Amino acid sequence: MGQIVAGYDLMPESTDIDLEAIIKSLPSVLPAGVKLLETKIAPVAFGLMKINAGFLIDDSDETVGGKLESALQSIAGIEGVECVSQTVY
Repeated sequence: MGQIVAGYDLMPESTDIDLEAIIKSLPSVLPAGVKLLETKIAPVAFGLMKINAGFLIDDSDETVGGKLESALQSIAGIEGVECVSQTVY
């Protein structure tokens, strides 16, 4: 059983999206084998902000990465999800 630490950027649909509410909802949407490590709200451009989120992923399930991305994309108010870093832990 290995573990991966991965960083994702979650881009909101607009500047009106409550990013703090999305951060609070993250643990409830995560698939089994994924743990939320940290979150940060960061600027993008022209007042638009994004969420940087770090996850610890148990890679014993080969499909867990796809499940995580699907879960993140299913969050209301999130327009785009991108894996920006990945490290074997």
